[in-house]
Amino acid sequence: MKKIFLIIGALLAALLASAQQPWTLQQCVDTALANNRNIKQKELTRKTNEIAYQQARNNLLPNLNGSASQGWSFGRSQIADGTYQNLNVSNTSFSLSSGITLFDGLKMKYNIDARMADLKASEANLEKIRQDIILSVSSAFLQVLLNKELLQISENQLELTQNKIEQQKSLVAAGKLAEGEMYELLAQQSKEELSRTQAENSLKLSLLDLGQILELSDFEKLDVIVPADLMNNELQMLDAENVYRSALNNRPEVKSAEYQLKNSEKNVQIAQSAYFPSLSFGASVSGGYYNSVSTPMSTSLGFNLSVPIFNKMETRNQVKTAQINVESNRLNVDNTKLELRKTIQQAYYNAVAAKAKWDAASKSEIAGNEAYRFANQKYEGGRATVYELYQAKNNLTQAQSEVVQSKYEYVFRLKILELLM
Repeated sequence: MKKIFLIIGALLAALLASAQQPWTLQQCVDTALANNRNIKQKELTRKTNEIAYQQARNNLLPNLNGSASQGWSFGRSQIADGTYQNLNVSNTSFSLSSGITLFDGLKMKYNIDARMADLKASEANLEKIRQDIILSVSSAFLQVLLNKELLQISENQLELTQNKIEQQKSLVAAGKLAEGEMYELLAQQSKEELSRTQAENSLKLSLLDLGQILELSDFEKLDVIVPADLMNNELQMLDAENVYRSALNNRPEVKSAEYQLKNSEKNVQIAQSAYFPSLSFGASVSGGYYNSVSTPMSTSLGFNLSVPIFNKMETRNQVKTAQINVESNRLNVDNTKLELRKTIQQAYYNAVAAKAKWDAASKSEIAGNEAYRFANQKYEGGRATVYELYQAKNNLTQAQSEVVQSKYEYVFRLKILELLM
């Protein structure tokens, strides 16, 4: 028994250790796609449209129906010679019938095409939801990475100040440094501790946001890993026009709008099919028993032709309504493409601006490092005050933060362009 408990304990420990492993971006994306309820709802819609499409095809097949009945009568009944007698009579009948539509103005064919368009549109809508989720996860993931780096900057700056305090304590004790300067250092330490606390809280909130997007039941120990190829796209700025041309062929919202247009065009043809006559063929076989005596089997075959003559203008108005819907969907396709071009152009210029901001921030960081190094040398030589030292240090911290923020903004903008293709 003790050995069993040890094994169970080891398994639980392994599971907990596994649960605490940092997540990759791909793991986050896969989990979000698997858990998202909107995706599941769109998948159900797709399955419903798939069933409707299959049924539209099955409507081409003939039908087959069977029926049977059993009856009894008691008392005076008329018999075959026309006289009446007191009899107990049982009567059994059965029949089998089948029918098939031979021509209906191609209504069933157009209905198959329309249901296929519905199915394709639902598949495109499902893909659109998936891509939106990928973008949301990527955004939240990058926000976590940004906050992790900002926290690291805060901790590094606090560590520098703490080291400086330890160095200066001996100088104050020896009377070589004014005690007032120690208070300045301690005040700076308090500010940086507050900055670190704020950075920790921002990181926790961003992890919470990511966990909620992933729809995890327990994400208190959620952590992420920095992708090794995070900056591989640095030199791959995509051209807006090339992205747009690719998007016209690949973006699910464009496909959805085009399939909705095709569906409405098929609905016009479905409405027009009511102008044509319909022709069907039917056959049946029937028989029965009268007081356990078999009656002759009967067979029937026949065609049925229905010619529309006047239905109070209903067909004409249905055609006109369907044509109006076509024009509406055609405008929707144009608007979708226009909005897509606008989104791509904005994403492109945002990426260009983010790259320029990153370059400028990187130069500012280099200058800030030099300024802080020079201020530290002056302070160590007694030619600068602690206020001047930490003004340079704060400027460096600000520059480092701007570098990190602009870097992740640039990565995010490139991700948007990539997903828009």
